[in-house]
Amino acid sequence: MSIFDNLIIFEMANSHQGSVEHGINIIKEMGKIAREYNVKAAVKLQYRDIDSFVHPDFKERTDINHIPRFMSTKLNFEQFCELVDAVKSEGMIAMSTPFDETGVQWCVEQGLDVIKIASCSSMDWPLLEATAATGKPLIISTGGKSIADIDKIYNFFTHRNCEFALLHCVAEYPAPLERLQLDFIDRMKKRYRNITIGYSGHEDPDDNIVSMLAAAKGARIHERHVGLPTETITLNAYSMNPSQADRWVKSIVTARDICGLKKENTKYISQAEIDSLNSLIRGVYAKRSIAIGEKVTENDVFFAMPYQEGQLSSGDMYDGLVATKEYSVNAPINEKKYTSDIKSARSVIHDAKGMLFEAGIALGNDFEVELSHHYGMKNFRQIGAIIINIVNREYCKKLIIVLPGQKHPRHLHKIKEETFQLLYGDLEVEINGSKSIMQPGDMKTVLRGQIHSFSSKTGAIFEEISTTHVKGDSYYQDKEISKLDLMERKSIIKEW
Repeated sequence: MSIFDNLIIFEMANSHQGSVEHGINIIKEMGKIAREYNVKAAVKLQYRDIDSFVHPDFKERTDINHIPRFMSTKLNFEQFCELVDAVKSEGMIAMSTPFDETGVQWCVEQGLDVIKIASCSSMDWPLLEATAATGKPLIISTGGKSIADIDKIYNFFTHRNCEFALLHCVAEYPAPLERLQLDFIDRMKKRYRNITIGYSGHEDPDDNIVSMLAAAKGARIHERHVGLPTETITLNAYSMNPSQADRWVKSIVTARDICGLKKENTKYISQAEIDSLNSLIRGVYAKRSIAIGEKVTENDVFFAMPYQEGQLSSGDMYDGLVATKEYSVNAPINEKKYTSDIKSARSVIHDAKGMLFEAGIALGNDFEVELSHHYGMKNFRQIGAIIINIVNREYCKKLIIVLPGQKHPRHLHKIKEETFQLLYGDLEVEINGSKSIMQPGDMKTVLRGQIHSFSSKTGAIFEEISTTHVKGDSYYQDKEISKLDLMERKSIIKEW
């Protein structure tokens, strides 16, 4: 699991007043909250070398925003080391936002787990070069940045093979609710599919609806400013005290539970939910006496609750049902559920269409669907593939859909050369005994005569570009497959 996933970041408000002792007290309070809710938490500091960060002619100026605060809260390297040790002793992740190259070097020397780039620095290319060179995981805030700006940031770090995450952020302090634009999280998730997206909030510290909405939108990192008020220290309008931070974390944990964000990316159906629905669905009951071997139609039955264990439900009733036992009037019909190649094929097609929808791949209207079932439809979900034939001229284009847990058996082509490009999901490709795991965008070329196969754990869609496809040009290693007529192992679907 990525260090970014489900991460909660406590950012030290107002540079912890430039006090190591006060900073440690804040860290201890946040440590209590992290343990209370058993969350992966980080404390974020801010590093800047004041001697060089502020121009010497302006250090004494009090009329320029931020400079008086920076000068009054100045700490040296050794003092920051004390704070880092305190974070780690509380079992939390230590991270910092460096605002200059000296700060980046401090992050490296202190062995910080993560480096954060502030919104104001997210297009400071010299600083970004320095952070990228560290090889550390990076989190970049995008407050005040257009989609074109974020594209530049994304490409900058992608080209340097960095591990990084992006935070949606509105850089107003405090940020008005009407300008939070949480829908932009959706767009970031679609546009930067392989990147963790989070949310850095500056709204009213008592507002926990926003944190729950951000979690529901799919933010996997949450960040807020936190502090510790005292008789002499008053927090600003966007920073949380410990009790507010406690409620904030609790709201995120609750939202994650409600949305199922801690589970696999699939829909979980509990036994309690099944039992609840079964208590309301209708069972199939005999309307008249039915003899063994008699064909049963809907005219011979009625649907009523309760549905009993082993009984056909109203949704399981089918044409062609033949009774395997005698039934008296009002008796529950206890027959095996109907399965057929047609029913299996329909189920497979529905799954394939769902994968295409989720991947955002549109097929248009001119294509042909082929189910490649090497060991019959009953084994299709284990062995086979869905082949969508789009173009077959001097060049050929297909989309191949591999269902979760499905494998396509070893075979070769004597005439056709083909190249695979993974569009969606995960794919393991084996070529002449050499296996490789493909990620979306990766390509593999299969030369004539090379024995190859592919499989997927969670499901995959890949594009196959090849020379002209010729029927009968697939030669399988398994002799049982080779014995089959071409039409015995393929079904052509006309109605998609």
